[in-house]
Amino acid sequence: MDTAEEGRIYKCLFTGSVSSLLTLPLDMLSTENLLADCLQGCFVVTCTLCAFISLVWLREQIVHGGAPIWLEHAAPPFNAAGHHQNEAPAGGNGAENVAADQPANPPAENAVVGENPDAQDDQAEEEEEDNEEEDDAGVEDAADANNGAQDDMNWNALEWDRAAEELTWERMLGLDGSLVFLEHVFWVVSLNTLFILVFAFCPYHIGHFSLVGLGFEEHVQASHFEGLITTIVGYILLAITLIICHGLATLVKFHRSRRLLGVCYIVVKVSLLVVVEIGVFPLICGWWLDICSLEMFDATLKDRELSFQSAPGTTMFLHWLVGMVYVFYFASFILLLREVLRPGVLWFLRNLNDPDFNPVQEMIHLPIYRHLRRFILSVIVFGSIVLLMLWLPIRIIKSVLPNFLPYNVMLYSDAPVSELSLELLLLQVVLPALLEQGHTRQWLKGLVRAWTVTAGYLLDLHSYLLGDQEENESSANQQVNNNQHARNNNAIPVVGEGLHAAHQAILQQGGPVGFQPYRRPLNFPLRIFLLIVFMCITLLIASLICLTLPVFAGRWLMSFWTGTAKIHELYTAACGLYVCWLTIRAVTVMVAWMPQGRRVIFQKVKEWSLMIMKTLIVAVLLAGVVPLLLGLLFELVIVAPLRVPLDQTPLFYPWQDWALGVLHAKIIAAITLMGPQWWLKTVIEQVYANGIRNIDLHYIVRKLAAPVISVLLLSLCVPYVIASGVVPLLGVTAEMQNLVHRRIYPFLLMVVVLMAILSFQVRQFKRLYEHIKNDKYLVGQRLVNYERKSGKQGSSPPPPQSSQE
Repeated sequence: MDTAEEGRIYKCLFTGSVSSLLTLPLDMLSTENLLADCLQGCFVVTCTLCAFISLVWLREQIVHGGAPIWLEHAAPPFNAAGHHQNEAPAGGNGAENVAADQPANPPAENAVVGENPDAQDDQAEEEEEDNEEEDDAGVEDAADANNGAQDDMNWNALEWDRAAEELTWERMLGLDGSLVFLEHVFWVVSLNTLFILVFAFCPYHIGHFSLVGLGFEEHVQASHFEGLITTIVGYILLAITLIICHGLATLVKFHRSRRLLGVCYIVVKVSLLVVVEIGVFPLICGWWLDICSLEMFDATLKDRELSFQSAPGTTMFLHWLVGMVYVFYFASFILLLREVLRPGVLWFLRNLNDPDFNPVQEMIHLPIYRHLRRFILSVIVFGSIVLLMLWLPIRIIKSVLPNFLPYNVMLYSDAPVSELSLELLLLQVVLPALLEQGHTRQWLKGLVRAWTVTAGYLLDLHSYLLGDQEENESSANQQVNNNQHARNNNAIPVVGEGLHAAHQAILQQGGPVGFQPYRRPLNFPLRIFLLIVFMCITLLIASLICLTLPVFAGRWLMSFWTGTAKIHELYTAACGLYVCWLTIRAVTVMVAWMPQGRRVIFQKVKEWSLMIMKTLIVAVLLAGVVPLLLGLLFELVIVAPLRVPLDQTPLFYPWQDWALGVLHAKIIAAITLMGPQWWLKTVIEQVYANGIRNIDLHYIVRKLAAPVISVLLLSLCVPYVIASGVVPLLGVTAEMQNLVHRRIYPFLLMVVVLMAILSFQVRQFKRLYEHIKNDKYLVGQRLVNYERKSGKQGSSPPPPQSSQE
């Protein structure tokens, strides 16, 4: 009921009418739309809880990492640059000034120094000689800065433990006879309502009134996301208002108000930057990828507009998902480049492996215009790469191979969620399975190193791209032997030690982080330009190969089974990718075996053939039969009852059921591995620990495949036997037989779930009963040594030393 009340309060606040506010008490007691209101209330409570946790975490970031310098050291403008170089006016450039004066210290360390009480007391004493007002202001700022730290230090752990002991299940549920749980419900509803009012209601109406006043209301309504856009606009206006009020409070020396307004501005600023970084930027990348690949699928912007009009939420989510995948793999490739290139080559890109890198601290400390500049630069870089590696190769393929494109992505229109299931299968199964292979990553790293060495020697940029390898290796060995005596700033660990070790070694030797000196050749700008041109040509050729070779190989292989029938290109692309990977893997293995002799090669081929046969059997069972049965069961239980009326016959597509079954099997396996210990988790962990080289076919078939397949077959066959064999014997009508046949699967699922919930609740209430009984009547406990009974000897008393209190 608590969640239902939250949902109705949320709807009441955003209805915008007085009548809904007056009828709120009656609506909260109503039973209409109870399930929908409960679901909406659960979502609202979850968002409220996440917002509260985010605020607490952001406060910890500000306390431990330090607030911005313009918030901690706000002083009159004429004194800002005169007394101390660490001071800065309240304008937002203080972080850059301090960074310019102290390049070795990160922003977080500078901020911590700014919160040091001793430093602020010394600063107040120096200002006392010049002006009493400035002295009072400095002392007040120091007191305000120390309040949060003192509050954090003055908490008592015993009080929190005592409060946690008093808050038991029976008190929360009201089973102890008290009405304390009503107080808890009241406080939860009140706090959630306050959060909705402050963080949703006020920004939404501020944005709504602003958009209506500016005349943009119609454009916002046409976007199908009126509430989200209006709330974001409200937050932007709220941030502008807070920074203006902060400046006015600084001018009139309202120091407590100035600090409060500054902290509120930081909260709004970080929230908006998180929305931009996680929501807006991947969405832009996803839409740009879609626009640049329209010709690859023989689509137009009109088709995308129609799909957006029909399902705006699904369309935006899919584009955001594709953009997130693109950003993730781009960042992974940049991390791989950092392992190969000289530290300092990619100085313009942030290093995600840097131990000092903290994006939240950057959001807190850096001014907003620097974030805006970085965002625009990221959009330009990512967009240019999409043009180079997607749009231009498509144009070349259409001109050279006019019959190769477009890709076939159209399937039967009646198939449920066909394209979505295939895209999720490719993104969640195929690509991770290829990229998580250690050999694939090593191959890619080897190709990047070979290209870098070739480009370095052709353009005389070897020192710039890779550094002086011999000197680096000798210096790295010296650092490994004795890091404390290493003083050579050019020394870094070898590539195999990892980027984290490189940063740690550079920090220990006192040199600059992320930089290594290099030899600068003649005509250096021209050589860099030629390097960029060579890189663009290489990326273009690589993109052409990736867009044509796997699909061509997959089409050729699929033609042996399907003939001239068109198949979804995601199937052909996945098949071609795996065939290319297996081919390259086989070639590399044979090259590695060549020096060992013919006899060893035959022995290895025999071992690998046996292992491949076992792997194929396991793959047919676990990746073929189990997903097919699981997908078919899911369609019978969920999809068919929801999509197909009783007077129509459902159609089943094995390919689609198998694709959905693969996703469901992966999700179930992940949940099982994260859950409690039971037989399925133990078996999966054992199979994963054995790996492919030590695969145990008998163990997998007996412990994993046979039980899982038996349970799935029973779940499919028992309801069918009951509906088709038992029900007709009862003499019911044909309509009733059809109803039982179509609804028996979800009905049995509901019965199983209900029985599981009831058994869980029974166990919980038994534990609660034992706990209450022990609290009321338990006097003491005695630890008795265990003695095995032999025969019928039980009459002799135990020895005195066999028990202890």
